[in-house]
Amino acid sequence: MYSRRTGLTLAFHGCDQSLVTPILNGSTFLKKSTNKYDWLGHGIYFWERSPSRAFEFAEFLSRTKKRIKHPAVIGAVVDLGYCLDLLDYPRLSFLKDAYNFLVISSEAAGMALPVNKMAADGNDLLYRELDCTVIESLHKLRMEKGLPPFDSIRSAFWEGKELYPSAGIREKNHIQICIRNPNCIKGFFRERQGDVSYAMV
Repeated sequence: MYSRRTGLTLAFHGCDQSLVTPILNGSTFLKKSTNKYDWLGHGIYFWERSPSRAFEFAEFLSRTKKRIKHPAVIGAVVDLGYCLDLLDYPRLSFLKDAYNFLVISSEAAGMALPVNKMAADGNDLLYRELDCTVIESLHKLRMEKGLPPFDSIRSAFWEGKELYPSAGIREKNHIQICIRNPNCIKGFFRERQGDVSYAMV
C-alpha cells in the first residue's frame, strides 16, 4: 500500500564527461547495467542526493577499468514509482522469499548458488553476484505471477573503513537507487555550484 513513492528525488550518476552534453540534449540516454554482480539487480544506477560520491566513483573507474577518461557527474530528477525500498522493513521479506525459492530450485537442479565476494582490499563486499541473482529472481517470479513490476530499487550501502574505532558508520556509506523503468527519470541536469553569498538550501 505504501510502496509507491510520492514526490521527486534528486539522484546523481558518475560518467565520462563526453556523455554529459549528449544526455542533456537528449541525443543519448544512460545505459542499463547488466553486470552479474550488480547488487540491486539490473538497471540504471544513481547515488541519492550525493554528487560527490558519484564523482568519486567516476574517478575510481578512470583509475581502474579505464572506461572513463574524464570523470564527470550528471544529475537526474527521478520519480521512484513502485519502489522496492529495502529500507522499508516489510519489503525485506520479498528478498528472503526469493532466496528460499532459489535454494530449492538450485538444489533440485544440482547447481550451486553464486556467492558474494569481497573487494581486493578485503574491506567491502562489492561483488554481489548472489544479491543480483536473488533480486533478478524476485522480478521474474513477480512477472510469472502477474504481479506489478517494480520501477526501482533503493537501499543503503555500507562501504569503506570505520569512521572511528568500533563505529557502526563507515567512510563511504550511501543510498543507491537502481532504476528499472526508464520513465522514472523525468529529466537530467548539470550539477551547479551554489552562490556563496546566500545560504545553501
